[in-house]
Amino acid sequence: MFVAIVVLALAINGVSDIWFSFHEQQNLLFRIQREQARSAADKIGQFLNEITAGLLWETQVSLSDSTIDEWKFDAVRVMRQVPALADIVQLDATGREQYRMSREAPDVIESHVDHSQEAAFIQAMANKVYYGPVYFIDESQPYMTIAMAGVRPEFGVIVAQVNLTFIWDVISPIKVGKHGQAYVIDEAARLIAHPDISLVLRKTEMSGLAQVQAARTAVTRGVTDQPLQGVDITGRGVLSTYAEVKPPEVSNYNRVTPPGWLVFAELPADEAYGPLYDSALRSGIIVLVALALAIFAGLLLARRMVVPIRALQIGAVRIGSGDLEQRIVINTGDELEALGDQFNAMAARLHESYSGLESKVEERTRQLEDANQAKSRFVAAASHDLRQPLHALGLFVAQLHGKLRASERSQIVGRIEDALSAMNELFSALLDISKLDAGATTVNITVFPVAQLLAHAETTFAGAAREKKLSFRALPSDAWVRSDFILLQQIVFNMVQNALRYTRSGGVLVGCRKRGDRLRIEVWDSGVGIPPDQHDKIFGEFYRLGEPDRDRRAGLGLGLAIVDRLCRLLDHPIEVKSSVGKGSVFAVTVPLAPADKRAIEASIVPRVQPSLVSDKLVLVIDDDPLVLEGMSGIFRKWGCRVITADSDSKALKAAAEQDDLPDLIISDYHLANGRTGIETIEWLRGELSVPIPAFLISGDTDPATLHEAKVKGFHLLHKPVNPMALRAMFNQAVKPVPRAVVRKLPDAEESRPDATSP
Repeated sequence: MFVAIVVLALAINGVSDIWFSFHEQQNLLFRIQREQARSAADKIGQFLNEITAGLLWETQVSLSDSTIDEWKFDAVRVMRQVPALADIVQLDATGREQYRMSREAPDVIESHVDHSQEAAFIQAMANKVYYGPVYFIDESQPYMTIAMAGVRPEFGVIVAQVNLTFIWDVISPIKVGKHGQAYVIDEAARLIAHPDISLVLRKTEMSGLAQVQAARTAVTRGVTDQPLQGVDITGRGVLSTYAEVKPPEVSNYNRVTPPGWLVFAELPADEAYGPLYDSALRSGIIVLVALALAIFAGLLLARRMVVPIRALQIGAVRIGSGDLEQRIVINTGDELEALGDQFNAMAARLHESYSGLESKVEERTRQLEDANQAKSRFVAAASHDLRQPLHALGLFVAQLHGKLRASERSQIVGRIEDALSAMNELFSALLDISKLDAGATTVNITVFPVAQLLAHAETTFAGAAREKKLSFRALPSDAWVRSDFILLQQIVFNMVQNALRYTRSGGVLVGCRKRGDRLRIEVWDSGVGIPPDQHDKIFGEFYRLGEPDRDRRAGLGLGLAIVDRLCRLLDHPIEVKSSVGKGSVFAVTVPLAPADKRAIEASIVPRVQPSLVSDKLVLVIDDDPLVLEGMSGIFRKWGCRVITADSDSKALKAAAEQDDLPDLIISDYHLANGRTGIETIEWLRGELSVPIPAFLISGDTDPATLHEAKVKGFHLLHKPVNPMALRAMFNQAVKPVPRAVVRKLPDAEESRPDATSP
């Protein structure tokens, strides 16, 4: 029975391996041929793209705006760039010929020949781009007509005659095996490109080949990548694959109909299947030899298995019962002995594992306690830095209750603004830390010049450096990098802020160094320096040099913690070098990228900062009366009309009492009765039948809240909101558009939803 099972298993395994290997190699051949056909189709598509790109230049200028010399200059340039162009004809909007340039005939100017009834003119005016059928001149060379309409109807149509023998340069280098070949047929199944160009010049028909018929039927039905078998024009059996030539996509133009060309890649069947048959034969011989050896070895080894297997069984039972000191002794010198040794090793490892379990538990407990202590330190530091401005804010507010001179009151208001600024800075930093730790920060990788970032840094920090009587320079660089511009700017800005805070004299320098395919952005300072034992600690939360003094001017201690998290998020290594008393250098390494001309053009487009749109009706919804009063006051100060409400029903009622619909809805995310701002805004839009612009304000930093707002298409500002950020969001949301006729608003109480309604 043992020998029979082994022989049967080997036979099934060998036959299945041969069968699967045969089909895998066959599929591999088809994939290789298919990729060759696709590659050739893409190259032919690129050939058409070069032609349409050249013609597109000619369609950009009105006939009335160009002279004959200008048209000739442009036409000569296009024909030099595209050798396949035989002649170019410019037709006006009525289809009459204005200019004609040919490689084999004299130029014709203003012949006014009427082409308005030709398919090229009609189809180009209707679909912008027209690919005509293939035709043969002198019954030999294949040509086709390509026509492109101008960007506006009055620009007319450019008609070009294209010599398709140039496609031979694409097809001839393609090698399919040793004796295979690739060729192209048109919509009428005639050869238009073949390694043997004489077949093309003889207008060889390919419609009689089975693979051509099957491919054309499959394309008509929308089926692609279908492997085919058939015979070539010499009657030799071949494996064939095909790909459809797609026309190029032209910006701002309708999608054009494909020209109906197919590219075939064919390999002789005997060449394709020869290695497969040889491989199958070798595999069969190996299987037969393996079967013979299996029968002999099975009879021999079966007799030697019983005793070692019983020893393994007894030993495994004892080890499983908890006797971890049990050892299995087998001296067969084969795999069974190795298996017994593995059992013994497993028992020894289990014994060691049980022995060290207590120490591992203690180690895990210690790690948990360290994590809890680190969390407690973080919370304590955040609480301390939050209480400081709150404490100062309470004292300043108390001073305002007394009698003060105008100058003293102005000074106290300034101090209150400083305290609020400190609180906003802390909350913003904590929000950044929270989003990074929660994985809620979205990365947008682009290619941009690092000069933009350096210019922003110099504009932002030059004034602050002058106030501290420090020098500040950002050395120019022509390098381009691949990164997230906003996040990389935050990294560099935080490093510069850190350098300015700890520099008392001298200055700060920002520069770049190329290192292979990477760019190091370095921030140098002449500050106090960092001791070597604190290089790792400075990237922790709320860590400041000079503790325990806790000089407020030294910052929150979160800037470098954010830098560390952003660098890990972007996979940009960061390095620190410092000498105490001499200064420090922080460097972040980013990948270099080739310059992108489109990005340069986009970067020089002027950006106009819109001013606040006044006299708008703003609906503010929040369940906190103080927030409603503050929001109402700030918007009225900006010249807006404001209505406030603490629930959805009151908001609808307040809107109904107005003569106009709200121009903007601002809602807190969490409202009374478990309602959310998103639900309230969507309900109000439905009741008012107007998609009123809206955004959310919330103190909730839960990533789920951010995700929900993003999915619903709402911007979300986190409390506390800086007035300038609120003003910028207002300008972005409200646009000066014509007002629709105001319909009668529904009764608020009748339309109020249930607390459980979605």
